[in-house]
Parts: sequence; C-alpha cells; structure tokens
Amino acid sequence: MLKGISIATSSAKGFPSRALVIIAVVAVLSTSVAACSSSGPFIWYNEVPKTEWGAPPSEYVIGVADGLSIKIYEQENLTTAAAVRSDGRVALPLVGEVVAAGKHPYALARELEGRYKEFIVSPRVTVNVEKPQPASISVVGEVNKAGPLQVEPPATLLQAIALAGGPSEYADRSRIFIIRRQPEFRKIRFTYEALVENKAGAAFFGVRTGDVVLVE
Repeated sequence: MLKGISIATSSAKGFPSRALVIIAVVAVLSTSVAACSSSGPFIWYNEVPKTEWGAPPSEYVIGVADGLSIKIYEQENLTTAAAVRSDGRVALPLVGEVVAAGKHPYALARELEGRYKEFIVSPRVTVNVEKPQPASISVVGEVNKAGPLQVEPPATLLQAIALAGGPSEYADRSRIFIIRRQPEFRKIRFTYEALVENKAGAAFFGVRTGDVVLVE
C-alpha cells in the first residue's frame, strides 16, 4: 500500500495487479513533482546584486513617490523640486530623465555633478529628501496577518514579516519569497532561519514599494 492510496492485490481479468501498482506510483510521483514546481523559478537572496538589497539602517535610499529637492550652487534657475515617479525617475533641466529610486541622496548628487559638467563649470549639487514616503508592500500566504503594509524606510524583509504577525503554524519556513518587479522581475527566496540568524546578511535585505512578500 502506498501512503494515501489503496491498491487491490488481486489480478483483474487481462489486467495484472503489477500494472495497477506501476500506474499508482507514476500518479503519485507526477503529483509530487507538480507540487514542488508550483512556485515557479526563483533565485536565492545571496545571488541578488547588492544594489537591490536596500541600505543599512543608517543610510536612506530614495524611493518611489519621495519628494526631492535638487539644488545646484549658484544656479538657482536650475533648482528642482519633484516627486520620484512610479518608474523611479525624475525630470531635470538640461540633463533630462534621471533614475533616482534605489540611490542614496549623496550618490545621486555626485552622479548629477558629472552630468551637469557638460553645461556648468565645476557644478556643486545637493539632493535632499524633503518628503520621504513609506514603502507600500503586501504580505500574503501563511502569515498571521496577511494584507497590505506601509513600512517606514529603510525596512527589511524580517521587519515586514514581524509586522504581519510572523509565519503561521502551517508555514513552510524554508520557502519565503519576495516577488519584485523592478528593475526587473525577480522571485527571491529566503529561509526563516537565514533571516533570524542573519546568514550571509539576510536580516538586512530591504523591501521596496511594490514588493510582494510570500510565505508558503
């Protein structure tokens, strides 16, 4: 007898019991393979480029909908106040479209200085986040309080799971995912053990607006 399946041992006319056993085994294996592959392709968190990990708590990362103030020393006509669009960009005088989301304000300022050198001698740029926005994410699956969350940046995956009440008693703690759509679609896998024990820095992996956290 296979687990959960009862097989008659007597032979039917023209259909030996051995054939029934083989068919049952194939059916069980097919079901198991389908269940294991239901989550689709993924990559482990330690394979994700560090630029997509977020930032340590002491460093702010610009996010979508953040309100920025961008100033160029002695060039008041080029001062810009803009909110980061859903595509992560802002439009600036002279240099045009610039990706701001995912960067530190200091790093963005240095990048803009390089771009403005085509138009201005020795530009000095400052970038300030005037209106930081909380990250909007969703937590689904086997957690105690599934649903949308607003988390203050920089927020980590571990903090998001804690705000969702932690894994439920039915959760598979080896199958925790972030589903991320930008800068490209990724399904990133973690284990709860790696998160709580900070294996390979997992405890500091940050979440971003639009992320979906899935606990299977």
